[in-house]
Amino acid sequence: MATVTAKGQVTIPKSVRDFLGIVPGSEVEFRRAADGTVVLTRADAKRPASRFAKLRGHAGEGLDTDTIMALTRGET
Repeated sequence: MATVTAKGQVTIPKSVRDFLGIVPGSEVEFRRAADGTVVLTRADAKRPASRFAKLRGHAGEGLDTDTIMALTRGET
């Protein structure tokens, strides 16, 4: 919940800003959905990385599957 100021401004709650990746300078869009609700979305092309994308990586250059499996089993 947010309170509208005399200037018509509201503060977007931190949890929503964090979820959408909104930082100072981000552009947001307000649009009315078919059911009459108002939806806030990020209007610029930048999208926050998913929690899984942050974990994505690789085991190293040039390692094949057998080597990776041996490493995970502690065989090397």
